[in-house]
Amino acid sequence: MLLRILVSLLLVFTAAPAAADVRVSGSDILLNGKPFQARGAGGEVRLDVLKQLGATVVRTYGDPPDAVLDQAQKLGLKVIVGFWLEHPRRGFDYDEPVQANAQLERLAAFVKRYRDHPALLMWGVGNEVEAELDDDSQVWPGIGQAARLVRRLDPHHPVMAVLAEAGDGKVAKLMRAAPDVDVLGVNSYGDALPSLPERVRAQGWNGPLVVTEMGAIGQWQAQRKPWGAMIEPSSTAKASLLRSYLSALGPATQGQILFYWGQKQEVTPTWHSLLLPDGSWTETAEAMAQAWGGRTPGGNRAPRIGRFDMEAGRAVLEAADPDGDTLAVQWSVMAESTDLRKGGDIEAVPPGHAEALLSSDHAGARLGTLPAGQYRLFVTVRDGKGAAATANLPFLVN
Repeated sequence: MLLRILVSLLLVFTAAPAAADVRVSGSDILLNGKPFQARGAGGEVRLDVLKQLGATVVRTYGDPPDAVLDQAQKLGLKVIVGFWLEHPRRGFDYDEPVQANAQLERLAAFVKRYRDHPALLMWGVGNEVEAELDDDSQVWPGIGQAARLVRRLDPHHPVMAVLAEAGDGKVAKLMRAAPDVDVLGVNSYGDALPSLPERVRAQGWNGPLVVTEMGAIGQWQAQRKPWGAMIEPSSTAKASLLRSYLSALGPATQGQILFYWGQKQEVTPTWHSLLLPDGSWTETAEAMAQAWGGRTPGGNRAPRIGRFDMEAGRAVLEAADPDGDTLAVQWSVMAESTDLRKGGDIEAVPPGHAEALLSSDHAGARLGTLPAGQYRLFVTVRDGKGAAATANLPFLVN
């Protein structure tokens, strides 16, 4: 009898965690009966730091999420598991039965594989499927079919569809064609963010709204140099903008997800990257922690860039650290990117030009002779404690 009791107790303590109870009620996402704010970022690295900042979720886009789900479960995070619906702008035809049915079969297998994972919060069905189209009529029924399939296979987790902004009546179109969508996700950037909730509600959406991608500024919104190069704000300027956007969106949405918790090339290696290749984080992380009641690792604050401009072939830098940490400065020159894609598609990293730096120090850098063309001078300022600041200057050689 004693042995039987011990075995029973062992089975209790080693049983797999139960799936969470996730429901939608009005404009709320309910997790185990309580309103839940989906705060976090898209990505799959340094989730421990993301958790410290006050995040509650991580968003994936369609790659197998096994590792993210398991790590999130250990950290107490939830996951919006994305399934990549193919884009008509890249040649997919939702009106062609063979293509459409094959995609639905892949979706069904995907849902069955992950629907019982305890870290699963909801499904993200597609990402900006309607983007860059003159005629988006075939997209909405395709999303509707996918949402209906997911709802049938897993009635215990909400279904979210993700749009690229909310203009052109997109929200109303989605509502008509995809009534099984429970949560609306919208990717929005820059000064479009504060008005997003009002613009979405004006089209009739009354359910939960999650800002599924947000950033200080999109490259399409940026000012340009006379020769066309887009001007990227420094990490200090980005953090200032994000503080105001997060403050405005917090009370009006059911979640805010920043892009991108990792590193990627999109116009530059730093435009949307919230982390550097070595895992260093920037002041943006402080803005997230302040908005979400979290803290940066060790309470550390990132370096700030006060001035960064160019005078007569020399770049001038003014940087400081609010904690008084000793700063290390790294300089580099790269060609201006010419492999500019749409919708976040993968871009090639432009070549570097180490020979262009004649001299550099903590106060600036002097450039040498380069062939005619467009370039960028990058600076990275590190505090030696895991935080950094970044900035770059486009310049033209005639």
